[in-house]
Amino acid sequence: MVGHINLMHGISKSFEKLLRVPQALCLTLALLPAPGHAADPCADHVPQPKPQNASRDIVGDDLDKIVEQGFVTFALYEDYPPYSWEDKGKARGIDVDVAALVADFIGVEPRFHFVSASENLEADLRHNLWQGPIVGGAVSNVMMRVPYDSAFRCRVEQVVFPGQYHEESIAIAYSTKAYPDDEKPVPAYFRFDTVSVENDSIADFYLTRLGGGQVAKGVRRFPDMAAAMEALNSGDVMAAMGPLSQLEFYAGDGVEIHQLPLPGFARSKWVLGTGVHFSYRPLAYTVGDAISAGLADGRIESIYQSYGLSFHPPQW
Repeated sequence: MVGHINLMHGISKSFEKLLRVPQALCLTLALLPAPGHAADPCADHVPQPKPQNASRDIVGDDLDKIVEQGFVTFALYEDYPPYSWEDKGKARGIDVDVAALVADFIGVEPRFHFVSASENLEADLRHNLWQGPIVGGAVSNVMMRVPYDSAFRCRVEQVVFPGQYHEESIAIAYSTKAYPDDEKPVPAYFRFDTVSVENDSIADFYLTRLGGGQVAKGVRRFPDMAAAMEALNSGDVMAAMGPLSQLEFYAGDGVEIHQLPLPGFARSKWVLGTGVHFSYRPLAYTVGDAISAGLADGRIESIYQSYGLSFHPPQW
């Protein structure tokens, strides 16, 4: 019971480090009550201690300074295809392209800081947006791929969350050879069938706890989703479970993907957006306007399509 509570409230290892880099928050959101259960998400909010910055010792840049210097900096999770990674020194990925869209809207150059995930999302935001890293480095103006949740927003007062641009979800990829005739695997199958997951991911935690651990027998763990999908593509396992975008990105021939209701999974979908230091509201408004424009005219959808992915805009 104590471990379950820690998973619900700890946002362990940064949003999807349990999914992959920002994956821990995914786990937290998966275990939080479904939307609509509480009329006021901030009803139980306890204010955090205010930052102890002196008047002009605050970190970061306001919008006027960003325009004057000619560039805006973005924090991106490292080694996290298809969202953000470096290829021969060049930044690539969905979040890179969405960030470039924001920079173009402001009229400046985008610059990228690739960062590793901390022990939880609060630490990621603290290190990358409003306090700075423990050792070396600097804060960024904007952080990409920040999961949005109204209750989490109440707990983190130093950051605002503009510009939600995608709804990610958990899905199952499967071999059509292993499941012919339109048969599609469900979690209960993995009591006997094999399924690959990223180690310590939301899918790993879900499957190994489902039904009192009855499904754990079929779970095969891999260091990342790329390796998990390679096992499926090569026929070493019958299915794989993880974030839909990663399944689509790595799926090979003879692999199909489906989504289904997941018993005991209160929230298998989560909205992704950006984070900005709470002191820089004009910048936050501008980031939100840039994302809204990119959603309205189809540019963000085109970014997803360019990586071979389906696009799921936030549903409000």
